[in-house]
Amino acid sequence: MSGKKVAAWLGVLAVLAAAGGAGYYYRNEIKEMIPFFQDGSPADKVYVEKVSRVMNQYSGVSNRYNGTVESQETYEINVDSSRTIDKIMVEEGDLVEEGQTLVTYDTSDLKMQIQQINLEIESINNDIDNYNKQIDMTAKEAEKLPVEERFTYETEIQSLRNSISQKQFDLESKKLEISKHQTQINNSSLVSKVSGVVKTINEKGTDEYGNSAPFMTVLQTGDYRIAGSIDEQNIWTISEGQQVLIRSRVDAEKTWNGVISLIDTENPKQSNNNNYYSSSDSDMQMASRYPFYVELDSVDGLILGQHVYIELDLGQEETKEGLWLYGSYIVQDDGEPYVWAANDKERLEKRYVTLGEYDAEMDEYEILSGLTVSDYITWPMPGLYEGVTTVTSEAEVDYSSPLYNQEPSDMEGDGFYDVDPGMMEDMGGTEWMMEDMGTEWMMEDMEGAGWTDDPEAPADMDEGAADAEAGVMPLEAGEAEVAE
Repeated sequence: MSGKKVAAWLGVLAVLAAAGGAGYYYRNEIKEMIPFFQDGSPADKVYVEKVSRVMNQYSGVSNRYNGTVESQETYEINVDSSRTIDKIMVEEGDLVEEGQTLVTYDTSDLKMQIQQINLEIESINNDIDNYNKQIDMTAKEAEKLPVEERFTYETEIQSLRNSISQKQFDLESKKLEISKHQTQINNSSLVSKVSGVVKTINEKGTDEYGNSAPFMTVLQTGDYRIAGSIDEQNIWTISEGQQVLIRSRVDAEKTWNGVISLIDTENPKQSNNNNYYSSSDSDMQMASRYPFYVELDSVDGLILGQHVYIELDLGQEETKEGLWLYGSYIVQDDGEPYVWAANDKERLEKRYVTLGEYDAEMDEYEILSGLTVSDYITWPMPGLYEGVTTVTSEAEVDYSSPLYNQEPSDMEGDGFYDVDPGMMEDMGGTEWMMEDMGTEWMMEDMEGAGWTDDPEAPADMDEGAADAEAGVMPLEAGEAEVAE
């Protein structure tokens, strides 16, 4: 090979070496500019949902609370704990009329006691008759004696008369006992003083939380209200005077408006269920619940005892024109807003959108362009990058993949995560460039070679640039320098 050809090849190698040196120095910047240099994992997959479904699912609805339609007035029925109940004539949910029998007591024991007392009264009357007969006989005997000898008989007669007085007193007491028992028999039925619906029956005398409660409650027919309850950890989220929306549990389209009229913090109820938030299981079991009540603007269509949902009224029933998306799906950190959307190759991309009005109460943005209701999007979790495989079934997501197990530093910004793993596979990763361009050789033997205007760049870079410009390549030790 002629000297000129050797020099030409050396010149080409010098340029490549200089480019390699500069490329190594600016390797991070290059990675960010060229997607296929970036790192990603084929195992990463992200679940995406249709925009139309997201709009329905995240419509700004606040926490829901279970509620029951009840009367403004509640009639309580308490039983005599000393008496035995014979029969409960109604069940929870039954409609009752004023004067209708609700509970009957067992009167068999009272009737037996009356019978026994009547026998005792009969015996007392017999004793009184006998005492009177004895007095008559004693008096007749005394008349046969002189006056000075009648003292003993007169004393006996007085004693018999005292016995009669005692028996008469016993007789009156027995009659009072019969009257008392008879009154109990006559009052052996508990009747409703109002017309309404049987709300609760507590045969044990306690409610579901173990607190003392009336045996039975009847909701009086009339103006309705909604009764709900809230746990102590969330009671701060509601306040008296707050507007609420009542929603039917059967037909979600049926709603009523109302206002929280009372939060009864004076009568907490112990909660032993696990349906509410708490910091620990022990806290959960000890959490108290407080009743609250909602006054309604209208009760049309509501049924006494009906179960409903209570929602804070945040305007969720207002109908908006166009496409409105929940604010947490929109990324606005770098100025131009975008969402993470699936492209037609089922890969994740930044889809830039044009925003319109903003509903602060609902935290919703109007999307003017860039997105349609038929697109698929995902929530912008930290560490997302363009090119991630998108799936419409959450079961396909591998949560053990690198995307879901990042160090905090890996999640800052987009960084090396903005990569299409499919592109990397198609191009053979970064190895093709390292093999074809001799990157490995350049990094080991020519580190620092290149050119730069950066005053902080290593000094040997300027030397490498000068050599490259002169057509001279740095050589390994022991190699001969080739002259033109």
